[in-house]
Amino acid sequence: MSRYASQTTVSSDKSRVEIEQTLTRYGATTFAYGWDQGRAMIEFGMADRRVRFVLPLPDRDDDEFWMTPARKNRRTAEQAEAEWEKACRQRWRALVLIVKAKLEAVESEIADFETEFLGHIVLPNGQTVGDHMVPQVEQAYATGAMPAPLAALGPGAP
Repeated sequence: MSRYASQTTVSSDKSRVEIEQTLTRYGATTFAYGWDQGRAMIEFGMADRRVRFVLPLPDRDDDEFWMTPARKNRRTAEQAEAEWEKACRQRWRALVLIVKAKLEAVESEIADFETEFLGHIVLPNGQTVGDHMVPQVEQAYATGAMPAPLAALGPGAP
């Protein structure tokens, strides 16, 4: 199965701007963008919440960019860079898709804001709910025991 937007020619910058414009249209009050080695990040304020998406970027040195898939011939630096850019464009288009889909689900009353963006909501300590909860969920499945924060949500909880 091929990846969504794997052949897109829309630049990463244009996708980021599209996300910002979409967020503004749906009522975001703040927007931030940043990047460092191997990842990009968008963060926005909406519905009295701060939401963060971290977009993992591909490793420039990965063989998928330097070697041709069929014959495993080595690409030139320019060719490898073009393949890497293509992979980055694909990821940004996927992020555009998910942000738009989540916002439209909320707007169409299919889901509420907190439920739709739950894993990406930023907590007061700077972690996202997902950063905080995923290890606890993994532990619960591994041990069969509910961690304290989740146990309160079990049967009989208000």
